[in-house]
Amino acid sequence: MSRICQLTGKKPISGNNVSHSHAKTKRRFIPNVHKKRFFIPETGQWVTMKVSGKAIKNINKLGVYAYLRKLEKKGVNTGVKLTKVI
Repeated sequence: MSRICQLTGKKPISGNNVSHSHAKTKRRFIPNVHKKRFFIPETGQWVTMKVSGKAIKNINKLGVYAYLRKLEKKGVNTGVKLTKVI
């Protein structure tokens, strides 16, 4: 499972562990990514996405449909088709 958020694009970055003696060794900073199901009431569908903690906070604040529409307008490929049910 690749650790990349579908919505924010967060992915692992590299850095250094710094010991007490300031010896530096390489390490990875891994984002807080979870596989989560969301229900979109506007379309009546369930969607499973791999999202970071920051994306989950944004979804809680704006709502899943509004957040996906906002990203769609920015040109981000979320992998979710938003078709309204009439």
